Amino acid sequence: MSVPALNRTSEAVMPPVTVPRNRRRPDIEGLRAVAALLIAVYHIWFGTVSGGVDVFLLLTGFLITGSLVRAMEREGRIDFAAFWTKLVKRLFPAGAVVLGAALLMTYLFFPRSQWMAVIDDVRAAVLYYGNWHLALGSVDYMAENAAASPVQHFWSLAVQGQFYLVWPLLITATGLVAAWLGARVRRAALVAVGSVFAVSFGYSLWITSTEPVWAYFDTGARLWELALGGLLALVVHRVDLPARLRTAAGWLGLVALVTCGFVIGDSLPYPGYASLWPTLAALLIILSGAGEAENSRFSANRLLGLRPLTWLGGHAYTLFLWHWPVLIVYLELTEQVKPSLGGGFAVLGASFSAALATSWVIDGGVNRVTRRLRTPSWSLAAGIIFVIPVLVAGALWGQSIERDQQLRTELSSNPLAYPGAAVRLDQDLAENLPALPVYPDTTTAARDTIDQTRECNALIDDREVVTCEFGDLESDYTIALVGSSHARHWFQALRHLSDQHGWRLVTMTKNACQFSSEVQTYRGSEYAECTEWNEGVMAELAELAPDSVFGLASLTSRSAGREEHVPEGFVERWRQLDEMGIDVVAVRDTPRFNFNVPDCTDRNNPSECSEPRSNSMAERAPFEDLTDAPHNTRFLDMTDYLCPDGVCQGVIGNQLVFYDTNHFSYSFSRSLAVVMEPYLLDATGQAPSGETTLAEAALTVQEDHVEQRDRS
Repeated sequence: MSVPALNRTSEAVMPPVTVPRNRRRPDIEGLRAVAALLIAVYHIWFGTVSGGVDVFLLLTGFLITGSLVRAMEREGRIDFAAFWTKLVKRLFPAGAVVLGAALLMTYLFFPRSQWMAVIDDVRAAVLYYGNWHLALGSVDYMAENAAASPVQHFWSLAVQGQFYLVWPLLITATGLVAAWLGARVRRAALVAVGSVFAVSFGYSLWITSTEPVWAYFDTGARLWELALGGLLALVVHRVDLPARLRTAAGWLGLVALVTCGFVIGDSLPYPGYASLWPTLAALLIILSGAGEAENSRFSANRLLGLRPLTWLGGHAYTLFLWHWPVLIVYLELTEQVKPSLGGGFAVLGASFSAALATSWVIDGGVNRVTRRLRTPSWSLAAGIIFVIPVLVAGALWGQSIERDQQLRTELSSNPLAYPGAAVRLDQDLAENLPALPVYPDTTTAARDTIDQTRECNALIDDREVVTCEFGDLESDYTIALVGSSHARHWFQALRHLSDQHGWRLVTMTKNACQFSSEVQTYRGSEYAECTEWNEGVMAELAELAPDSVFGLASLTSRSAGREEHVPEGFVERWRQLDEMGIDVVAVRDTPRFNFNVPDCTDRNNPSECSEPRSNSMAERAPFEDLTDAPHNTRFLDMTDYLCPDGVCQGVIGNQLVFYDTNHFSYSFSRSLAVVMEPYLLDATGQAPSGETTLAEAALTVQEDHVEQRDRS
């Protein structure tokens, strides 16, 4: 597909142009090599940003904009089919090889709990929406404990892919407008690209200051870096710096780029202002090599143009693709947070080897075949033929996981096999519990648990209260579940009890926000959204007038020097509810593990996935020492069911207790209703509504299953 040149009448003819000569720049290839090395080195040994990705974005904008504008100036059109299919042939095969390898490495080396997440990440990477996939995942606080994905770095390729899709359309539209106005294409492109730069940079500053995690992956917050490269491409042919100035600019840019990671690190919000450092450094390097004069033999551009660096620049793409999955697999196998010096060199060496092998296969095989078949359709086929197996493999693997999940769901209906917290009710059951795969399946436990209440929960940046109602909406008794994710993870237990006793259950929860009168912080900054949400909750409770509010009684912690405690803001809220005539049921906070429980369960015997209660909880419940608790407040402590004999367990009754390090799985939360029922009935002053309690019903069912088992 191509857009034909615009034929105009004589009064609006495109003025003649002189297309700038495209002088070969080996130093740019060397700059690509430096950027790739910086990305790998900073990721491997320092675990921080390097500025290398920003350089890649700027170079992409520089090279693509220059190429497209020159095409418009020469021919008055851009051959879309040729442009896009050439990119598909160049980018897709190597990317698909690495993504396929990542699936295989995940199956071989990663715990089951990470499988589904990697499958989703690979699908997003293949289809070039990986940055949005990560951005959407990053805003859910309850999902933030997910381990680093082996294909996480594909987000930047997604940004570039979206740029490749939009930019030819922008340059084409610019060329057509220029022809209509009788203006030069390059001048019109300067206006268009400059406008994109200004809007995107302004947006980047705003979104980085308000939502830095989202901004990091946001195409809109990154587009200015590509546009800056485009602006440079449109003016670089006019730049011819004096010899000394170009030498100084080149070395200044190179030194600034190499030290970018040390200067910025993780201390500044990114991208925003901070990303000007690497982009302007690269801009100086490119400008220092512009013009007709030869660079001094002592210039940075001469260094970047040396054969070893230009050779490495030719493999920069595949090195970038491989370094991250190799690093993540190394960390997984060694159970380290960061490689040692020798381990880092091993990762770098393995990445180089894989990159060279991939380049050899792609350049030596695919490209050799497609050179003989020059039509765009063959180039497109050459790229897609690699992508389809990856998508199919991921889909088939996902279906296999879902079938296994369905099997576990069927098995979990047997209370003798998967009693969860109810195992504490029967010593004989506990001693004769069969060894079975845990339920829910670790591959989907996090996603399924979060999905249970995703629409009924306020996210980090939400200020408005989100309410949902469950149970008997006409009931004479209403209980409100209020608070953070540690209040939210009792939802299934409360919902089960509400259904059993005919109560009305109303939820008001928000990520990382305690139901408290104190000013709270989130990631080191004042959490204004939480303060406003708390005010909204109090207004909602005043209007709702529930019989009782269920929330946290304490806060546990793994932070050094911070023990489990009752915040003064909790007590103040209880007093305010007392003045409103509302009772409070305050439950003790739950333990926090030093490891991801599903990962541990996949790697070890479930009995090994435990920690002493003292690691995150006080010796005795801190509310027992309160002398100023208002009379409307009743306390629940379910710790003995979670941490019998002082040891907190990750799997109880064949059920996965936590889907991460500190949040209940939906299934175990529901099973807690059985053991929690008598305590909650006593705290709320409610009598059992039916002839039997949940505990009595569970014991009856268990006895029936035992009789059936004995008869068989």
